[in-house]
Amino acid sequence: MNAAPPKPVERRLPSDEARELLALTRELVHRELLPRAAEDEAAGRFPREVFRTLGEAGLLSLPYPEAVGGGDQPYEVYLQVLEELAAGWLAIGLGTSVHTLSCHALATFGSPEQRERWLPGMLGGEQLGAYCLSEPQSGSDAAALRTRADREGAEYVLRGTKAWITHGGRADFYSSIVRTGEDGPRGISCLLVPGDAEHLSAAPPEHKMGMNSSPTAQLHFDGVRVAADRLVGEEGQGFQIALAALDSGRLGIAACAIGLAQAALDQAVEYAGTRQQFGRPIADFQGLSFMLADMATQIEAGRALYLAAACRRDEGLAFSKQAAMAKLFCTDTAMRVTTDAVQVLGGYGYTQDFPAERFMREAKVLQIVEGTNQIQRLVIGRHLTRG
Repeated sequence: MNAAPPKPVERRLPSDEARELLALTRELVHRELLPRAAEDEAAGRFPREVFRTLGEAGLLSLPYPEAVGGGDQPYEVYLQVLEELAAGWLAIGLGTSVHTLSCHALATFGSPEQRERWLPGMLGGEQLGAYCLSEPQSGSDAAALRTRADREGAEYVLRGTKAWITHGGRADFYSSIVRTGEDGPRGISCLLVPGDAEHLSAAPPEHKMGMNSSPTAQLHFDGVRVAADRLVGEEGQGFQIALAALDSGRLGIAACAIGLAQAALDQAVEYAGTRQQFGRPIADFQGLSFMLADMATQIEAGRALYLAAACRRDEGLAFSKQAAMAKLFCTDTAMRVTTDAVQVLGGYGYTQDFPAERFMREAKVLQIVEGTNQIQRLVIGRHLTRG
């Protein structure tokens, strides 16, 4: 059974253009995502053409300046578009967030020549991106990464393995954080690696609990040669580039989490209003109505938190702590709400006849990606105690 169309959320938007963007996003969700999400997830099909459609509609370029081919929208608007996409199909919402993350290095730290050469294809949807930071032995401890890029004349030669790469093996380019120098963060750089580079290969996709239509795979760099003009920023600047991207990426995950939670709540409310027990809808029973009320309150709180962090980003203020808080709270909320949605549906919630069980499986990964929620607590704690 396909998920019901998400109910329009009452939103505070800064412009008529933003309202039109949200309306366009909802239309695309209803037309392109909802009719196929359940079937593609069950079959493990990667919907590459959907990202082309989003690119043609201008939805893959929203937070970037118009001067580089972007939509020139504030992060506050971009994140609400992500939420709408994730409410229709998490794999598309999260995939859009990952693509935006993969463009961040070039758009923010690239030279004018690099941006002019590569960004239009990225932001227009012709080129789908992936972000390569994690490795089999270094996840949250990114400074310990081992994949090397050694300079040989006008090229870098890459050797090593990246892990947990969304769109791994299917992306057209990989924003790759690699070691070009000494141990530790100062020896790390960023290279833009073409997806069709010789000696670059992907392992078979991971067999995951959910998000089956979004491939996640290891990437093997076995002497991959990359032209030196694909170095983004300066040598040794890669760790700074990675951290700058992650703060923004965490807000993307927070927005996706709230979208998924909203979809689960909408289904629970619809079911509770139609399911009859003891001669009346189960929504009339206090125990269940209180559960729905808590679900709705947590979603509203999460939405307010990620939007507050986005506004700080838009205003040029520090937002690292707020991004960690938003990622932590919103993804924990998604896990609670989807679990409760399964409970509201009872036995039906445990079957694949309704999308509630898929929502619950998908929610779990959001507590892990872009830094586990334990790492978010560590980040928040350090901000509080170190100023």
